[in-house]
Amino acid sequence: MTGRFGATITIERPIDEVFAFLAEGTNDPKFSPRVLEIANTTGGPVAVGTVFASTVKDAGMKTKREIKITEFDAPTRIRWTEISKNLVVASDGGYDLLSDGDSTRLTFFNVLEGHGFGALIVRFALSAARKDADAFAARIKTAVES
Repeated sequence: MTGRFGATITIERPIDEVFAFLAEGTNDPKFSPRVLEIANTTGGPVAVGTVFASTVKDAGMKTKREIKITEFDAPTRIRWTEISKNLVVASDGGYDLLSDGDSTRLTFFNVLEGHGFGALIVRFALSAARKDADAFAARIKTAVES
C-alpha cells in the first residue's frame, strides 16, 4: 500500500531564498521536530545524487533514514527518494516552488510506502502525516521567514 500527502503555502520570501533554505537539507530540524539530526553524507554542494542521512523519531521510535536527491532544478524543483530500508519509506517526495514577486508559493509532497509489516501500518503513518500536512507547511514558512 502507498499513499500521498502534501500541502501548499505562500512564504513571504523570494524564491531563491526559499529554494536555498530547503536545498540545504540540514535545515530540516528547524521545521520538522521528528528529525533529530541530519547530515549531507556525500559532501559538497547539493545536487542530483546527494545523500542525506538522518535520525528521526516516529511514534516514539528512532530510525535511521537515507534520502537521495533525484532532481534538483534551481530555483523551482527538488525531488528525493528514500534509499534506506525501513518498514515505511518515502518512496517519492519533493518541493515545487513558484515565484509570486517577493513571495514564493511552495508545494511539498511525500509518497509513503510500506514494506513487510510496514504494509500494515503505512495507513496509520499516512493518516498522521495528512493531518499534520498543513501544520508542516506552516512550520516551513515560519522557519524560512525567521
